[in-house]
Amino acid sequence: MTNSRWHFYLFLSPLLLWLGLLVIWPHANMLDVSLTERSYIKGNSFSLKHYRLFFEQPLYWLTYVRTAWVAILTTLMTLLISFPVAYYIAKIAKGRSKLVLFLACILPFWVSELVRAYGWMIVLRESGLLSGLLLSLGIISEPVEFLYNDGAILLGLVYSGMLFMIVPLVSALDSLDNSYIEAGFDLGGNRWNILREIVIPHAMPGIVSGCIIVFMLSLGNYLIPNLMGGKDSLWFTEQIFTQFITRFNWEQGSAFGILLLTLSSLIVWLSLKVTRQSLSSTMGQ
Repeated sequence: MTNSRWHFYLFLSPLLLWLGLLVIWPHANMLDVSLTERSYIKGNSFSLKHYRLFFEQPLYWLTYVRTAWVAILTTLMTLLISFPVAYYIAKIAKGRSKLVLFLACILPFWVSELVRAYGWMIVLRESGLLSGLLLSLGIISEPVEFLYNDGAILLGLVYSGMLFMIVPLVSALDSLDNSYIEAGFDLGGNRWNILREIVIPHAMPGIVSGCIIVFMLSLGNYLIPNLMGGKDSLWFTEQIFTQFITRFNWEQGSAFGILLLTLSSLIVWLSLKVTRQSLSSTMGQ
């Protein structure tokens, strides 16, 4: 029994080390730094100054709210686009076509996010492919800049999050027995009734799982808002970057990081409560 227990702990040790050294300890240290006011004369002392500054400066909390809103909107748009794709892959496509479609979703993610972002910038810039196509068709009379706005940020975030929404949805929909759908039609149900009463409830763990992942990735994304939204994108991760790297204000940057973590945790908790799902059931997808 003792040997079995030691084997169990040894098996879990990489996971525990990863959680402790790379997740728990850095966040605990960041919380400690955020609550510290550094003074070369009086020494370090406990202070809520950096959190008060967040609420006293409209730029900070307005950017905070804006980032949360765009991340939620990104998650909803990704779900609406990904659900039909996942349903087709899981329930309609057969054999090789199913594999080809799934690979088509995965293939763009074989390159880095930076490459994908620059790919969209080539398409959307003023001298890019989209503007050139519209000019050639006579739809516009002069080149149009499609970058550096909220629409470009949304497009980039939705594109980056689609795979992470499709995979749990396909997993959840694959386990749905087709006989339930056939029974729904036999009992006089239409497509909307079957979608609402059978498909969506069965896929709910996958929906919640995908939404949590996409929301977290969107909320903490730095690259796409910075590249596709430009310098005036007003994304909260840029504020964190500015505090840490530009101003070397680690206390303020740590406070912003803790606030972003609190926001993401709160919204995930609320989404689980609203959908009546448990974290274990959604993460099992």
